[in-house]
Amino acid sequence: MRRRALPAALVALVALLVAGCSVPPPSGPAPLRYRDVVFPQLTETDGLAYGSAPDAQGNPQTLTLDMYRPTGDTQTKRPAIVLVHGGGFIAGDSKNSAMVKMAKGFAKRGYVAVSIDYRLLGDGNCAREDPPSQQCIDAAFAAQHDTQAAIRWLRRYATQYGVDPLRIAVGGGSAGAITALAVAVNSGDVGASGNPGYSSRATAAVSISGVIPSNLGVPLYDPSDTPIIMFHGTADGSAPFADGVRTAADLSQAHVPVIFESLDGGGHVPMAQFGDTIISQSVNFAYAIMDLAHAAGQPRAAATAFSRQAAELRQRFPAAAKALRARPAIPDR
Repeated sequence: MRRRALPAALVALVALLVAGCSVPPPSGPAPLRYRDVVFPQLTETDGLAYGSAPDAQGNPQTLTLDMYRPTGDTQTKRPAIVLVHGGGFIAGDSKNSAMVKMAKGFAKRGYVAVSIDYRLLGDGNCAREDPPSQQCIDAAFAAQHDTQAAIRWLRRYATQYGVDPLRIAVGGGSAGAITALAVAVNSGDVGASGNPGYSSRATAAVSISGVIPSNLGVPLYDPSDTPIIMFHGTADGSAPFADGVRTAADLSQAHVPVIFESLDGGGHVPMAQFGDTIISQSVNFAYAIMDLAHAAGQPRAAATAFSRQAAELRQRFPAAAKALRARPAIPDR
């Protein structure tokens, strides 16, 4: 698997974690695809089968997803995002309101967005166990494997659905955020939930109220792990804010590209209160990490404007730029 180098803006964006700032919107003339709402109308397709895996009784379970696409878009090579609902690995589905809001927010900007169902194999106490039981850990890995199958499915059918196979992000809330984080840092464990032969790696990851438990059992973090943006409410009663800070600090210490944004007074997956901020910051992050200034359909002015902005950011954060120079990330089959 070949990998292209990360866009130059990444090193500056990672430095914002240290600075405690938000991710600036990418420069470029408005309306700008993948930054601005360009497509107010969406086409939704529900119940698309993307894989199959054994359920708790060992019987085959068909895995399905709902797809959101911009109505009237003629572009045939668009970035995509796979969104994973919460529910403690025991409940929830693709109609989760937080993930539907995220999916629509991305699709209105020109993405192909999917919200997935996955196997719910938790033991009923996963949301409360600290540290999590082995069954909950196994349930998290099952969710990771199903999510990776959805990523592979998008690559397999990229031409049919107008997806750029090099630009596929993953995101989630609560248990879905744990899943997205696992996909980001454990991409070598691909599972067997469908669509073999395609890369399982996400290009960018979004975590809303997610943590990585200390006994999850994933390999040590690596600088080549998928870049991550994390959102966490300071009043989160389900996944303590301190645990989110610890996860981000561990990632940063291992030189994994990560940005952590605290949501002052926010609870668990606070989309009602902070949804617009979470979506806009995720969009800004993904635009830089997936190099959407140079994506298909973008005007030359977008690439020129963003390159100028990236140079300015690197000047502001030279220490981080030096430490994180030339980090590989984007997969290419």
